Amino acid sequence: MKSVRWAALGLVITALLAGCKGFWDLPTSTTTTTTTPTTLSSGVFYVLDQTTRQIAAYVISSGTLDSVSGSPYTLPSTPTSIAVASDGAFLYVGTVNGIYLYTVGTGGVLTIGNSGNPIATDIPAAMVISGSWLIDAFATANNSPQIDAIAINPSTGAYTGPGGAAPSQVFGSITNAAIKQMVLSPDNANLFVALGTGGTIVVPFLPGDTNPLGTTATTIPLANTGASALSVAVDPSSTPRVFYIGETAGTSGELRVFNYSSLATPQSLTQATGSPIASGGLAPNAILPLANGDYVYVANGQGLTSSGNVSWFPITASGTTYTVGAGSNIASGIQPISLAEDSDSNFVLAVSTGGSTTSGNPDLGAYTLSSGALTLAIKAETGTDPVGAIAIAALP
Repeated sequence: MKSVRWAALGLVITALLAGCKGFWDLPTSTTTTTTTPTTLSSGVFYVLDQTTRQIAAYVISSGTLDSVSGSPYTLPSTPTSIAVASDGAFLYVGTVNGIYLYTVGTGGVLTIGNSGNPIATDIPAAMVISGSWLIDAFATANNSPQIDAIAINPSTGAYTGPGGAAPSQVFGSITNAAIKQMVLSPDNANLFVALGTGGTIVVPFLPGDTNPLGTTATTIPLANTGASALSVAVDPSSTPRVFYIGETAGTSGELRVFNYSSLATPQSLTQATGSPIASGGLAPNAILPLANGDYVYVANGQGLTSSGNVSWFPITASGTTYTVGAGSNIASGIQPISLAEDSDSNFVLAVSTGGSTTSGNPDLGAYTLSSGALTLAIKAETGTDPVGAIAIAALP
């Protein structure tokens, strides 16, 4: 298994999920379809279902999707986000009542910690973990982005901070911010936060400091008037090469690819050759760079009633010059919202907020890879629809 695994996590607000039952109605029994014979297996992964307030846990064994013992796990309240510790020992779920801790046992079995009480009262739209820090992001009452750093014990997963408030930063100069996604660069140096119509900010991260959050942020404006930044991702190399922003852009979404090293001079950020490139759909809701760095995947929504897709693009390097190649795509469910690569690097995993009656793709799709190209291997419902799947996370 790899020591680092990145999951692209998406968030759909409850209002988007309400009132759309007619789009999502599928048979009440949970069904699984294997559309491509395969003997491949995967590591454990978790689907966060907002409408049913559950975590559905799975593993693929010789081409068959199996539920982890005890799955689905009922959550104490409506979930908003999910994050897995880098060693795979703990899982955190943000909810409308705070952040809950789960211990990951043998085979991915979850046990709620902290006597079933939240370890923090934040209501995070996004979370990431770095060693002894759980970082979460949400919008304040006046729609400014706030990032909190919650001290945790890497051995127990428990909160270890002082009795007072956790270190935090509020970026009040950015208004109308909606937290869409947040990622931490693999060198632990920068937090990237997609803020919808507020663009994207890059916040320095100093894990060795008492307050690890930088006091200033680099703002990356939207490429087009009226656009919205929906997703962010960073090349998973220990020395990152590029970072990604997914934005709406009128009749087609855009994938923007920037040289990571150009953050040293943020006033002159450099984009890769070919960037921006059409993402393949209207709303690039999630971005997943493969662990090997050779390809990047984008989950594209096409509206609340149409099947979306997962597009892929090759990334090539010549010295410090990076190029985005032409893309291809494969159909997904309605509003694909989150992507992950399993720990065995055999599958790209995608969840959608609703199943598509036209394509027959429900809320979970597992795709095999061949030179970057995807083939649908497994499709499944993760509960009794509508489940409102909002995120997927894979154990490292």
